Amino acid sequence: MPTLNKIRAALTPHRDPFPADPHLTPLRTALTAFFAMDGFLFAGWVVRIPAIKAQTGAGAGDLGLALLGVSAGAVAFMMLTGRLCRRFGSHTVTTASAAALALSIVLPPLTHSATALGLVLLVFGAAYGSLNVAMNSAAVDLIGALRRPVMPSFHAAFSLGGMLGAGLGGLVAGSLSPTVHLTLLAALGLLVTAVAGRSLRTHPAPVVPERRTAAAESRPSGGRAGRGRRLVVVFGLIALCTAYGEGAMADWGALHLTQDLAAGPGTAAAGYAVFALAMTVGRLSGTALVQRFGAARALVAGGTTATAGMLLGALAPTVWAAGAGFAVAGLGLANIFPIALARAGESGGADGVAVASTVGYGGMLLGPPAIGFLAEAAGLPLALTTVALLAAVAAGIAHLTRGAHHTASR
Repeated sequence: MPTLNKIRAALTPHRDPFPADPHLTPLRTALTAFFAMDGFLFAGWVVRIPAIKAQTGAGAGDLGLALLGVSAGAVAFMMLTGRLCRRFGSHTVTTASAAALALSIVLPPLTHSATALGLVLLVFGAAYGSLNVAMNSAAVDLIGALRRPVMPSFHAAFSLGGMLGAGLGGLVAGSLSPTVHLTLLAALGLLVTAVAGRSLRTHPAPVVPERRTAAAESRPSGGRAGRGRRLVVVFGLIALCTAYGEGAMADWGALHLTQDLAAGPGTAAAGYAVFALAMTVGRLSGTALVQRFGAARALVAGGTTATAGMLLGALAPTVWAAGAGFAVAGLGLANIFPIALARAGESGGADGVAVASTVGYGGMLLGPPAIGFLAEAAGLPLALTTVALLAAVAAGIAHLTRGAHHTASR
């Protein structure tokens, strides 16, 4: 029996290369730290939106337009970031973008009008979008070296950071001003960037020989390249539907609990923390889920679950029932975006990640003003049901294009 085990191991040398390549361990740790920091800083900003809204005197529609700055800045820089990653490497761009994000988070609490808020959020969004493309591109390279679908684990770190950032924000909301709170977060973000960035500079991005060969083979073939671009767009559309939901929960979830269900600031922050916790739990199990059931089934199940959860979260008459709906929605949305980006990266490399991210974050570009205007016309609860609608659309696209997921994973 030991001999048979040795023969089996010799015949499958690439089954789990992670232990055989020790430099991947600190690289994976550093990338995980960047994902966690990204979620932590973003959640810290999100839970202070009600206070900054009051400070600027903005209505729901004006706030929606101001929040559009985050998504507009992100989308504007995503395609540029893909080119920067090709030129300077995803590790360098990740470190620079993380530093910019940490510095820009101090800007929103310094504003006193919706117009000024929208302008500084363009800067914040540009850094946020650039970091997301760069670190996801670096993660795709690492996944290729590991030969395991571990993208959900990186996004679990993002969600965990979001949960911690929201929880901390709820605790300090009553005692610290937004300016002091976000300045402290900026200092912590710069510290994480310095430490994790050094690790990225020390360990270069892994190169997967067969991916490089496949890319070279695809250049002369316009049909194959065109198919790859179409797959990237498909995955981008799936990401768009769920980015809309994640953005809506970030921008409007706490406001819904405060405005429509009379929750206090701490309880409202806890509502987003529950959503982030559910996404963390879902993403921690995401790798096993994809390995067992495949990407297409995981996407369909996630979209269906998110639809049911968000309907409950938007229409429930009590804070606790809404919180339960947020949790179910978080579980459903958890793995859709990371799976879509991973598949786009497999089909198109850093450019694929940039294109899918740009299309995906179009959901965040659409979400803030759409929900803001719908909230003014028909109320925020009804406006939030559009999250359930787009989650159902994501599940439908994943089902109709399920063959593409098998193609992309080959």
